[in-house]
Amino acid sequence: MTDWKETQRPGFGTTPHVGGAVDARADYDEGLRSYMLSIYNYMASGVLLTGIVALLFSWGGMDGSIIGSLYQSGSPLIWVLKFAPLAFILAMSFGLHKMSQTTLQMVFWAFAIVMGMSMSTIFLVFTSQSIATTFFATAGAFAGLSLWGYTTKKDISGWGSFLIMGVIGLIIAMVVNFFLQSEAMAFVISGIGVLVFAGLTAYDTQMLKNQYAYVQGTDFMGKAIIMGATNLYLDFVNMFMFLLQFLGSRE
Repeated sequence: MTDWKETQRPGFGTTPHVGGAVDARADYDEGLRSYMLSIYNYMASGVLLTGIVALLFSWGGMDGSIIGSLYQSGSPLIWVLKFAPLAFILAMSFGLHKMSQTTLQMVFWAFAIVMGMSMSTIFLVFTSQSIATTFFATAGAFAGLSLWGYTTKKDISGWGSFLIMGVIGLIIAMVVNFFLQSEAMAFVISGIGVLVFAGLTAYDTQMLKNQYAYVQGTDFMGKAIIMGATNLYLDFVNMFMFLLQFLGSRE
């Protein structure tokens, strides 16, 4: 008996010879969702770990906390904590292809812990209520920007060079203002910083979405997830820190 699938003619409401393509597209979309979800899970877990460490290191205020004691004693460890996160980022970037996925995971978690130690000083400067308010404001903005970056049909890859130039400009301006100590300049830097990292959130999300086509099914995919989470983590943390300059109430 002849199989009905071989004799059925395509008519209204049917599409000939697309079953395989549809299945392949569905598999691709499912893989993409899993890939992006893994990135967001890593990123959110890193932010949570950073927040817990920052809170623990600042517990007790200037007089009773670990970070407060370091500041009052003038310990050089303060400077180590300030620059240690940068060292981790450089190690992850330049050692990416030499590290195993397990090693890269360990470096990511260590980076999140060190970042928490470095950021613990905000609890000595700003009120807990304003920190919480800024955190939720940043989370809402990040979610909206990342969703837009993921769903927009507009190609925003051209933003990359301008945003990187913006980051470099911010670093230079912050170094200059370290010596000038200008409140007006600090306010301008914070405003530009929020805009730059808001743009990077959307840009990085689209970049990671497009990147999936190249890393799916490869041995590099696990590393790509960790590095993608690191990029979004940095976007979130930097946007939070700059926004805190506007919304934060000082102790």
